[in-house]
Amino acid sequence: MNTKSNDLALDTALAGIQTAFRTKIIKSYLDIKRNCIESHYESAGIAVGKFCEIVLRLLQSKIHGKSIPFGETVGNFADECRKLVTAPVTAGNESERVVLPRSLVYLYTMRNKRGIGHIGGDVDANSIDVATMARVADWIICELIRINHGLSLEEAQDIVDGISVRQLPDVWEVSGKKRVLKEGLKARDEALLLLYSTRCSAVLLEDLCDWVEHSNPSVFKNSIIKGLHKGRFIEYDAETDSVVLSPKGAVYVEKNILCPLKVE
Repeated sequence: MNTKSNDLALDTALAGIQTAFRTKIIKSYLDIKRNCIESHYESAGIAVGKFCEIVLRLLQSKIHGKSIPFGETVGNFADECRKLVTAPVTAGNESERVVLPRSLVYLYTMRNKRGIGHIGGDVDANSIDVATMARVADWIICELIRINHGLSLEEAQDIVDGISVRQLPDVWEVSGKKRVLKEGLKARDEALLLLYSTRCSAVLLEDLCDWVEHSNPSVFKNSIIKGLHKGRFIEYDAETDSVVLSPKGAVYVEKNILCPLKVE
């Protein structure tokens, strides 16, 4: 993920939020996204916990006029959110008072009850748990942008859309195959995008070549796959003849192939 341009876009989009909260929210959110992409599930869970507690403090500040100081432990997270939900209607808009606190409770509960960020958890963290938490964090950021954006409505919507699109509309799965719909990509970038869409598992080289529709499997392997392997964008296993995307490759796809979140 293009952290630098994302940071700039989010800082602008969330300009209506006090700096003390804004910078911490952005950092923890980007930590969630980066660790999710790189399959660092425990680190993603830790970032989720920080994200929830920072957003909680922001909402407390806006609804109650004061918040639990940074550095002071949040006691019962659900109770603190309940205090927001039961605040007078005149204390703030419904999203900040009711909807966002309830989404935070769900997110915080997922983080605490799914063996993420805790030693000896009953359930091992897995990709679908972390992906779900990342999507909820996406929604929370989108809602904060909607309420607090310092951009034109069109610019804010572009950023919201960019965060929200995680189903890779540029990749189409049909009849057991995958096809890249995004035009203008070289075979190298098509291969990386396809691997990104299947990054939780290895892909047989034969299948990847078929998905790219490369005319010469030998050239595809020797000129493209081995070059990507050497650059550490992928890991090619000659024994199983399979390929998996590396964290470096995932960052490349986020930055150069998918639509980055940036303000022109």
